[in-house]
Amino acid sequence: MALLLLIILIVSETGFIVFELTKNPLKKEFGKMRLFANISQCLIFFLMLLLPGIDLSFRFKGLLFILIVRILVSALVFAIQRKNEKSKKKIMIVLSAVLSVLLISFNMVPAFVFADYKGREVTGGYTVGQRKAILIDSSRKETFENDGSFREVPVYFYYPEELTENGNDKNSLPLVVFSHGAFGYYQSNASTYMELASHGYIVVSLDHPYHCFFTKDSAGKIITVNPEFIQTALAIGGDEDTGLSDEEIWIITSEWIKLREDDMNFVLDTLKDGANGNYTDAWFYSKDSKDDIAGIVSCIDTNRIGLIGHSLGGATAVTVGRRDDVKAVVDLDGTMLGEETGVENGVVLVNEEPYTTPLLCIDNEEHYLGSKESESTGYSYANNVILKNATDGYVTYFKGSKHMNYTDLPLFSPVLSKMLGAGNIDAAQCIDTMNGVVLNFFDCYLKDAGTFQVSESY
Repeated sequence: MALLLLIILIVSETGFIVFELTKNPLKKEFGKMRLFANISQCLIFFLMLLLPGIDLSFRFKGLLFILIVRILVSALVFAIQRKNEKSKKKIMIVLSAVLSVLLISFNMVPAFVFADYKGREVTGGYTVGQRKAILIDSSRKETFENDGSFREVPVYFYYPEELTENGNDKNSLPLVVFSHGAFGYYQSNASTYMELASHGYIVVSLDHPYHCFFTKDSAGKIITVNPEFIQTALAIGGDEDTGLSDEEIWIITSEWIKLREDDMNFVLDTLKDGANGNYTDAWFYSKDSKDDIAGIVSCIDTNRIGLIGHSLGGATAVTVGRRDDVKAVVDLDGTMLGEETGVENGVVLVNEEPYTTPLLCIDNEEHYLGSKESESTGYSYANNVILKNATDGYVTYFKGSKHMNYTDLPLFSPVLSKMLGAGNIDAAQCIDTMNGVVLNFFDCYLKDAGTFQVSESY
């Protein structure tokens, strides 16, 4: 429908200009017709709001803004030129059309880059509520700033409204904490959070400031991804030679993981304290959400905690998952960098300690096949070592999948996901099936619901 809207607007603009060129109008006449044409195009947009796929979301806000601005500008020009008897130069009429087409086309880019995605249908019986807060870690200075400020970690709650509204459900709901990938953000797997919450989980997705695409601090300042981090992450994760030694790469990635581990550990500890009624100065939230968040946190069962993450977030979840209070971990296509302990004689060393927390790894097809090849060549790949030493370790993959298929991005923006790495698998089917596997895993280990089984591939 976006393409149809663009065609109609361009055709209407072209028809208007052709008509005006045949008339050789005066400036006052052209100004009047220009205003009429701009109003007509705005009305066309509002009429097409009745069609599916066209709405007032961010995908079309730029277009609506420019259509309204063009009406205001043309009205002003008409007021100024309403008595001007001079002829309108044809070159200016043509330039007017070219500018209009360029403005309309540019502001319709979001409609083509992003899909009309409104989330996936959940299978659980609970209505999902959402709240947000910021946790301020007074034990850590923000290393990305030089102002002496403390590290702030935004947290976003997804929870079953019916259960948290019932005061008798104190400390009754399992908690799942999510960590996003490099330059991702807290909503990267919103469908997963919604599915889990609809089945009676409290899900907390956190932002890692300066590692996420964007977030906000307690002062309302927008924090964007650190350029040096994103450049280095892309270089290390790419296929080209970075010029860095294995030891240099290990030092860099260890710093990334340490920052994220500290974030996740801080969030877990703060949530556990809150579940026990101990709220410190770490909490920052709006006044109207204070009671809601306190009610949500009071429902957390601190004996049933699961972790999940995508990519670098998956690596974070695995290492933090060695905590005694974590009962289940899901790694969505992440290389377990936190389990690499160093480099010796050019060989990456991996933590050999048994991994006693139930662990599920969901890899993309190339990742899975690459790990199998590593086994055959004897290469000490962290994921293989950890799974081999895991008490309850599982791994699966989706045929035709790539890295971004384990997030909602292919549904939200097929264009961006292809650029960043999405396979030819049906995106909706992949994420729905993955969410089902994740739910079954957590049900088994956090709710004692049966025995977990997973296929080698899907």
